[in-house]
Amino acid sequence: MPSNTIGADGTITRDARSRYRQRAEGGAHGAFEAETKRAGGSPRAEIDVVRGPAPADLTDVLGSTESEVIIRRRRMYDGDRLVQLADTYIPAFVAEAAPAVAQLDTGTGGIISRMADAGLAQTDVVEDVSQTPATAEQAEALGVEQGELLLTILHTGRTKDGRTVEVTRHVLGRGWTLRYGVPLD
Repeated sequence: MPSNTIGADGTITRDARSRYRQRAEGGAHGAFEAETKRAGGSPRAEIDVVRGPAPADLTDVLGSTESEVIIRRRRMYDGDRLVQLADTYIPAFVAEAAPAVAQLDTGTGGIISRMADAGLAQTDVVEDVSQTPATAEQAEALGVEQGELLLTILHTGRTKDGRTVEVTRHVLGRGWTLRYGVPLD
């Protein structure tokens, strides 16, 4: 089942039912690259990696008392069109176990694969979707008005023993549809 499609009008449908299982497809460096290529797009990302404090609204989610986390800021494009901003916050204990998560190039499969390689596989993922008003920075980057409501996905990945290893805030530009499935058996 394809995880993303891009319509003739540029509308992106993000199908979460399989995206994390296919993140290394064709040597891709994560789900976005794999799914965008599969949909016929041209993925690219501008990445900045720094150490710093987690945003105050995420410290409880991260469950971290550490003063610094690894922050991966990404601008994700389909060709020349910026389609999302994604900021990932990784606790220091993860970076110690899987140092590649703090590198610009995290290799095939991206950070989720590097975490799994280090024994920190994500077995539980929760994605909270909300509408949030665009900040001045987000509005300028995504070509929308400041305060315009944008879809925001807060992705939290946890290990089998319940440790949070990643929190990513995806801020989506215009033209996204999100698709989720729920098993009923």
